[in-house]
Amino acid sequence: MNYFEAGSYDVIVIGAGHAGAEAALASAGMGAKTLVLTINLDMIAFMPCNPSIGGPAKGIVVREIDALGGAMGKVIDRTHIQMRMLNTGKGPAVRALRAQADKVLYQAEMKRLMEDQDNLTIHQAMVEELIVENGEVVGVKTQVGAIYRSSTVIVTTGTFLRGEIILGELKYSSGPNNQQPSLKLADNLKELGFDLVRFKTGTPPRVNSKTIDYSKTEIQPGDDEPRAFSFETTEFIVDQLPCWLTYTNEKTHQVIDDNLHLSPMYSGMIKGTGPRYCPSIEDKVVRFNDKPRHQIFLEPEGRNTREVYVQGLSTSLPEHVQRKMLESIPGLEKAEMMRAGYAIEYDAMVPTQLWPTLETKKIRHLYTAGQINGTSGYEEAAGQGLMAGMNAAARALNKEEIILSRSEAYIGVLIDDLVTKGTNEPYRLLTSRAEYRLLLRHDNADLRLTEIGYKAGLISEERFQRFMEKKETITKEIDRLKTTILKPNELTQSVIQEKGGTALKDGIRGHELLKRPEMNYTDIVKLSPSPFDLTEEMQEQVEIQMKYEGYIEKSLQQVDKLKKMETKKIPDRIDYDAISGLATEARQKLKEVRPLSIAQASRISGVNPADISILLIYIEQGKISKISS
Repeated sequence: MNYFEAGSYDVIVIGAGHAGAEAALASAGMGAKTLVLTINLDMIAFMPCNPSIGGPAKGIVVREIDALGGAMGKVIDRTHIQMRMLNTGKGPAVRALRAQADKVLYQAEMKRLMEDQDNLTIHQAMVEELIVENGEVVGVKTQVGAIYRSSTVIVTTGTFLRGEIILGELKYSSGPNNQQPSLKLADNLKELGFDLVRFKTGTPPRVNSKTIDYSKTEIQPGDDEPRAFSFETTEFIVDQLPCWLTYTNEKTHQVIDDNLHLSPMYSGMIKGTGPRYCPSIEDKVVRFNDKPRHQIFLEPEGRNTREVYVQGLSTSLPEHVQRKMLESIPGLEKAEMMRAGYAIEYDAMVPTQLWPTLETKKIRHLYTAGQINGTSGYEEAAGQGLMAGMNAAARALNKEEIILSRSEAYIGVLIDDLVTKGTNEPYRLLTSRAEYRLLLRHDNADLRLTEIGYKAGLISEERFQRFMEKKETITKEIDRLKTTILKPNELTQSVIQEKGGTALKDGIRGHELLKRPEMNYTDIVKLSPSPFDLTEEMQEQVEIQMKYEGYIEKSLQQVDKLKKMETKKIPDRIDYDAISGLATEARQKLKEVRPLSIAQASRISGVNPADISILLIYIEQGKISKISS
């Protein structure tokens, strides 16, 4: 092939899904000359699976992306068809926003943002090879022979690496939604010495809404109260579309049981590991055979399409079996299937081959983000993409790279889990994975991360000043409540009595009265009006910080202990074989992960407290042996 020089950039992003889009916008937004190379420009930020954004833990990630200056929150706020706050009856640590997307509008809006972004060039091309010199990536080669040079490269290929679609006995090479797969790049990564694993995910069928009998289903409307992911959103979509709930039944389960021999999952055709927390319907029926029914949500894919996503019915069974399954479900007896569900297998990177910046350990200046790192979900991909974009741009522009800690963000938990523990299945972020989840809330993402985004250059001066005013107002109001004494007068006693509380015998400080479970912030300001102009967001923040003050303080104390361990750095290229006393498994895992700190080492599966003690003593005694280069 005749190769030709096609241009030089600071950052090249391969792929333009949810990870690639955030990576490119962040990189260009920081001032790096950025190129995006994607197989199909019409697939930018495409949603091949569930047309939704957010949910438990994931919704908080979207808020964090926005607080750092990313795009996902803004785009879904402008293009959703429904928005709901989940877990409103529970504590603030598990509340999360979820939006149904208009998948076509979402794609179009993200593409428009990228096209309008300064420093960003978008080109349709298939990357087949990374150009590596002296252990450092310096560019890429495309299918047509174009050579693009760059300081850094980010690979965000999603499920396209050697993608194969499986439907019944049919199996063929393809990316999601019958797009071209990326074959030669997968081979190239293997040639470069990277360990790849085979993962699998899947989708359910889509049906025509005209053929659904909604009278047999339960309506699931959006919230009446205007809500948004982005802290910058001021205009809200009020014209929402409902989703609908129905259930499988014994007849559905019988259809599946009768045809399990045709399932690629059970016939051995599917080799890849699927996501535990998003199983196929056949997997659910087999694993939970004591359950008489499973929830099925009917989710519109947009305002200008009749396609409805049958959430909960993910399957790779043959098409004729899928039709029988649909016929057995209330409301779907006469549903017209527009697209059959399918499974897709793809190659993914073993994520312990990455540093916490998402740069690969094997090749300098090469970053990976998204499903290639073994995750599932648009939100997890976008969060990684944002961090990879920020770090690649920082490297190219000689700025300081950014690593979010587990106590700062769910994005920090996600990346630390991947690079420290790895994953043997498509990773899904859950609230239970975060030990500091009371600190990592939906409501305070801006307070945690806006300053980081501002320092990186992704938050405008105007937005930052508004944020600082908000932060200052919250602090002033908390200080005021801590010094305001409410006397047991007639007004105070009547408000307390009205809320079912115990009457006061003596005066009480405002913040102490607010800590009572029956009281809220609006009750307190009836008794002591605030001189500050607090928005609803600010009022919520004051109330949460006061009510959960003791729990938050305990979490912060734990964070301080963690920080002490994080400051205990492990010298670069320490020779673990020279440390006597380490357990064999610990030595193997430490050599594989190469943790940067004692704290990270302590989180590696297979490294126990005794190994950490030995490692600490070895480092503190100064007995550092270097691996010969």
